[in-house]
Amino acid sequence: MSEEIRDELSEFEVQEDEVYRQRLEKFLRMKEETGYDPFKVERYPKRDSVADIRARFEGLPPDGSSEELVQTAGRLMSIRRHGRASFAHLEDCTGRIQLYFREDVLGEEPYGFFKRWVEAGDFVGLLGFPFRTRTGELTVMVREYQLLSKALRPLPEKWHGLRDVEIRYRRRYVDLMANPGVREVFRKRSALISAMRSFLEERGFVEVETPILSPIAGGANARPFVTYHNALGMNLYLRIATELYLKRLIVGMFEKVYEIGKNFRNEGIDSMHNPEFTAMECYWAYADYRDVMELTEQMIAHCALAVNGTLKTTYGGVELDFTPPFRRVGMAEAVREHLGVDFEKVHTSGEALEIARSFGALEGLPKEPSPLLVMSHLFEELVEDKLLSPTFVIGHPVEISPLAKRNPEDPRITNRFELYVMGKEVANAFSELNDPLDQRERFLDQLRKRQAGDEEAHAFDADFVMALEYGLPPTGGLGVGIDRLTMFLTDSRSIRDVILFPTMRPREG
Repeated sequence: MSEEIRDELSEFEVQEDEVYRQRLEKFLRMKEETGYDPFKVERYPKRDSVADIRARFEGLPPDGSSEELVQTAGRLMSIRRHGRASFAHLEDCTGRIQLYFREDVLGEEPYGFFKRWVEAGDFVGLLGFPFRTRTGELTVMVREYQLLSKALRPLPEKWHGLRDVEIRYRRRYVDLMANPGVREVFRKRSALISAMRSFLEERGFVEVETPILSPIAGGANARPFVTYHNALGMNLYLRIATELYLKRLIVGMFEKVYEIGKNFRNEGIDSMHNPEFTAMECYWAYADYRDVMELTEQMIAHCALAVNGTLKTTYGGVELDFTPPFRRVGMAEAVREHLGVDFEKVHTSGEALEIARSFGALEGLPKEPSPLLVMSHLFEELVEDKLLSPTFVIGHPVEISPLAKRNPEDPRITNRFELYVMGKEVANAFSELNDPLDQRERFLDQLRKRQAGDEEAHAFDADFVMALEYGLPPTGGLGVGIDRLTMFLTDSRSIRDVILFPTMRPREG
């Protein structure tokens, strides 16, 4: 291996490459000398999981044994050879258990094969008798075994665990086998989604599927991914949200619908953003954003209990309590509380810009913004990261809420909320705009912004306006970021820690 290539690889990868060659040569020798090829094994009758064995024989005393045979299979995580006897640890998806291989139990030839050819990382199936060692460790005395698959690459534990974050994300399969805690995060993610699904279905919501490819990328202000359909001769977009299709279903006489699925946004990557992410959106006819707010906190509390067995958890040393009700605060109140500025008393664009200038937060604002638009900008830049405990923020300006219903008492704002946890948005919801005339005007305003260079402005969706013209009943809608919620319920610092295969930049060469 050249020094240039070595410089591009981690220590683990260099050592792994060298061991790979050694293991491959050993495997080929094994096939040649013994005639056995484990890759030709198609199945193994695994009857007992490690967790089953541990549960059934928990009561064995030290030095105690059972005459009951168990039959299990898994990966050998370590092997300690001692002449005519060897210890190993076998792991499956439910746990780890010690194995004991003895020549006088297995026979000279099977034990010799194990001693010479079987290595840590290999998969084996086995029959054996559970017993407890003098030190109290539950162990299986192996009576028969079969090599089911070879690991031609070494386990990371050989170099004290897999700590290289780059490799952990690129080769998640290695991360999962090396770090049981990572597997637990994804089990909890699965439990969260299952709990959310059961919560909604118990309340009469119907799960649906809407298009991932669409001629218009709508439902959010975001830059889409574009692809080309050869047969139709047209551009299509990966969806950035499921909202507009789901609301069409409410028009079509469904009253409660939801979808859990992937969205795609052609934007930056950081600890809270991945171009491909999972969201749950639900729509509830005859409900408003207050009803949805109660639904949201009840659902998240339900998910927290399902994942952790408690409504309290810790994230980065901060205790989070998901016990309803969550705090409610107006955006104007939050800005006043944290920045000392009362935007109820700001009446002109010039005044608002001077306030933004005083905080060094002019970047990203248009030339003549409304005072409330400046308020929302300051909230986003300087306030939201201070909202650590679960907090509903209400009172969003119309300019940043093109699909939400106006507040009848103050038409400058909408009946909308965002849920913040640890300063990050986890959920977004509103009383849905169902006035087709107002919706058309807001789409036109977004179109003007797009023509002025705002690539994230909402596209004009004429078919959606037509759907509203058929009549959308009063409706409350909600979107929840599954990845972020999983982060906060599992104390994971990066969104990449809760996505099995996060988007990565390819390595050169």
